[in-house]
Amino acid sequence: MTPDDITIRPIADTDSLEELTDLLHRAYKVLADMGLKYVATYQDVKVTRRRIARGTCLIAVQDNRIVGTITYYSPESTFGSDYLNRPDVAHFGQMAVDPDLQGNGLGARLIEQAEQLAAHPGVAELALDTAETATHLIDWYTRLGYRTVGHVQWNMTNYRSVVMSKTIVPDAD
Repeated sequence: MTPDDITIRPIADTDSLEELTDLLHRAYKVLADMGLKYVATYQDVKVTRRRIARGTCLIAVQDNRIVGTITYYSPESTFGSDYLNRPDVAHFGQMAVDPDLQGNGLGARLIEQAEQLAAHPGVAELALDTAETATHLIDWYTRLGYRTVGHVQWNMTNYRSVVMSKTIVPDAD
């Protein structure tokens, strides 16, 4: 598979949450194999529905298949640590790319879309969190301009998370 002809758009009611959940499981499998209990490694469709309902879920579609996703959460839906509780911090989560397309720039395109959603007055930072032992992800997010701003221990994971953030410049309009 190649990233050619991939469309990124908001999820629609007609899109399959079963397919989206399956994508999350497949994309996060390498992390599960590392012993990391990310919610996306085991969540069911009900959890997927609940998580995307709190934010703006974007999907990447190729040949009528969901091959990527990211969910943007506004500051009102961002919480969990002193940093994430700030009223000017938004975040993204459930970022996944089909394993056959990883390394081809689709993940960066999805994050860029989340950054565009965040580029509004009142949002100064776009944050994310990932396992502190997932150094390959931390290095990648660092290359995309994110910096470590703290840590958090979620009650549904078996690892401590690194909270990373990037300054967002609001659109001029």
